Amino acid sequence: MNAHNRLVHEYESGIGVPASGIIDSPDPGSNLAATLPVWTLAAGSVASVAAAANRMRDAHGLAPVTHRIDPERITAAFSSDHLLRVDGRQVQSWADLSGFFPTFDGWVRTHANYPHHRVRLLAALGLPEDIPFDIAVAQIAMSRASDIEDNAAAVGAVAVRVRTEEEWAATPQAAEAAAGPLVSIEQREDRAGTRLRSEATPFQPLRGVRVLDMTRVIAGPVATRTLALLGAEVLRVDAPWLPELPWQFADTCQGKHSVLMDMRSHAVAFHDLLAQADVLVTGYRPGALESAGLITAVRRGLIHARISAWGETGPWSTRRGFDSIVQAATGIAVLEGAPQVPGSLPAQALDHATGYLLAAGVIDALAAHTYDGVGRDVRVSLARTASWLLNAPGRTLKHPAPAPPSSHAVVSHGNVQTAAPALAEYPDYAWPAPQMGSGTPAWPVRTR
Repeated sequence: MNAHNRLVHEYESGIGVPASGIIDSPDPGSNLAATLPVWTLAAGSVASVAAAANRMRDAHGLAPVTHRIDPERITAAFSSDHLLRVDGRQVQSWADLSGFFPTFDGWVRTHANYPHHRVRLLAALGLPEDIPFDIAVAQIAMSRASDIEDNAAAVGAVAVRVRTEEEWAATPQAAEAAAGPLVSIEQREDRAGTRLRSEATPFQPLRGVRVLDMTRVIAGPVATRTLALLGAEVLRVDAPWLPELPWQFADTCQGKHSVLMDMRSHAVAFHDLLAQADVLVTGYRPGALESAGLITAVRRGLIHARISAWGETGPWSTRRGFDSIVQAATGIAVLEGAPQVPGSLPAQALDHATGYLLAAGVIDALAAHTYDGVGRDVRVSLARTASWLLNAPGRTLKHPAPAPPSSHAVVSHGNVQTAAPALAEYPDYAWPAPQMGSGTPAWPVRTR
């Protein structure tokens, strides 16, 4: 059995569906080569989507599609930030205060790509917003790693102490991250009065499904981009005051519509959208939307999919986090580097894999909904995916350098070049990422 099928079957057993057939794949060689079995995680998460899509097809009386695992496509999709070109130029993925920095007693990993996170990080360091970069680095070097981590959490900044896997395993947050299935699907008590609209076809088994996308960065947008690839109508809603990285939006918003909406001052319009949605996907910290009064109730039968950094319970459940931050906190950075010089996975694999696993969970929840109309909550977290990777067999201490993603596995639209879809049967997304906020706060009429 290919190693990636172990993840597929663990996902399927966790949600309570029969094991699907084995999807073979060729030996990927140095694709996503690392100490940890990153290729297994990547291929397994994509194969989970393929298996779920066939269960959705079966629910609508359609014949299955024989999906194949294409190492070139999957490696490109997981490494899309390396392939992305705007006007022929590679984008700058990291801001100056995002990265590993030595401290008085170890290392920290920071994330300050967004301006508001940069401001908060400087506040955690006790520094003004206009401080020069070298002064900030010097302040980090004179501080204890745990103090930076604690101060960052207190002010909503994003920074963690770099830990070994043994140090991480000894924490209560590690126990919470490892608990439960890889993807959690829980039934609620509400039931829809009518069946979902369906215009399903073999290659668009989600055609007719409406997805309200309230996610940002990578993992959540990868999930909803995958749902769009399979035919769903995806409407991404962003708050006007939250900045977004244009290159990141271009990389993850293909096949979607985009609208800017102040959900607090336009609550009626927002709830009208939500009332007509079949799926809601959120990527805010657990409880944040509910605390803001934006989601006081959900439509009966709605599939509510949630993605978080650290899980919905435990001492770190309300903390912010990103792929790079989770790698550093859980010991992955040390495994992929050394205690003296931490490293990283060859791609932001926790983000991408968690996104595909969330997409699979949504599809399986929709498949079950076609039979019973019951509302379900689907939950994933980056830390749970990291826990799976750390506990998976197949470590390779002496491995080749990861092969660069193939420049052949790309699609181009105008001045933007991005990675082709990970599902090899699809040559491209339905359309490139639109201009952010170019849509209207209404479900679009299908014209394509």
